[in-house]
Amino acid sequence: MKLEHVGIAVKNLEQSNLLFKKLFGQAVYKSEFVASEGVETSFFQLGETKVELLEGHDPQGAIAKFINKRGEGIHHLAFEVEDIQYEIERLQSEGFEFVQEIPKEGADNKRICFLHPKSTNGVLIELCQEIKE
Repeated sequence: MKLEHVGIAVKNLEQSNLLFKKLFGQAVYKSEFVASEGVETSFFQLGETKVELLEGHDPQGAIAKFINKRGEGIHHLAFEVEDIQYEIERLQSEGFEFVQEIPKEGADNKRICFLHPKSTNGVLIELCQEIKE
C-alpha cells in the first residue's frame, strides 16, 4: 500500500488550478469529469504522489456536502493497492466499515472504494487500484 494521492475539495476548480499551479510550479497533468461521483477533478503529480482537486457539480453529492459543512480543504487520503477486493475483505475482517463495499470506477483510470471515517479516526480513506486492460 502506498499513498497515491491527497484529495482536496474546492469550490472553484479553475481558480484552484491556478492557485496550486503557482504553489507547485507546474500545471495540471490531467482533468476529467467523473459522472458517478458528480465531480470534476484535476491532478498534479508531485514525485510519486498526486494531489487531486475536486469540485462538486451535484448539490447533493459528497463534495458539495463536504464543502457546505466544513469548507474547502483536505477531503480524503487515497492509498493504492494491488488487489482492491482482497483489501476490502481483509479490512472488513479487521473491523473497518466502508462507505460502499463494491468498488466502482473513479478518476485517473482507477477502481475505488472508501472506508467510512467513523472507523478511521475521522479520516476518509480511499482505496484505489489501477484498471488494467
